Amino acid sequence: MSVFVLLLGFPGVGKLTIAKELGSLISAKVVDNHWFNNPILRLLDEEGTAPLPKGIWEYTGRVRQAVLDAITAYSGPSANFIFTHAGVEGDERSTRTYEQFVEAARQRAAVFVPVRLLCAEEELARRVSAPARRDHLKTTDVETSRSRSQQAVVLNIPHQQALTLDVTLTSPLESAAAIRDHVVTCLPNGR
Repeated sequence: MSVFVLLLGFPGVGKLTIAKELGSLISAKVVDNHWFNNPILRLLDEEGTAPLPKGIWEYTGRVRQAVLDAITAYSGPSANFIFTHAGVEGDERSTRTYEQFVEAARQRAAVFVPVRLLCAEEELARRVSAPARRDHLKTTDVETSRSRSQQAVVLNIPHQQALTLDVTLTSPLESAAAIRDHVVTCLPNGR
């Protein structure tokens, strides 16, 4: 049985860090959202200061779909995957991205487990400001992070196997362990 875990959360919440911990706990391959975004974003403004061109996300969506198509066509039947997505409630593009993951899981007959990662505003601002994030083309803008925390909600599409986890005060390993325990309950016969 294959498992697709989708970690949803605002930039800086720790999606990739938690995914790496979880990957070792459930023997899964991690596919970070920046794998889809960075091949396209690296072609643009090197400083990362210019506004992104309208329509750029259409190209990253194509990269994402190509990766998902390759996974459904070529990965072993019991291969597990952990994906990350910075989905926002009410955003059509976020919903379409979510649906790409759902469809890929359906095509593989994989158990799909969406996990919303939440974090308090001040802690999220602290995390997003880490300079190492810039090297991976990840946002480090504290004001945007605060604004997002105040005005937006992490994507919350109802799903029978969904989990919402506040990671403000938990370590990545503790968060990953909680997710692993939830994934086990989603498997047929809890295995």
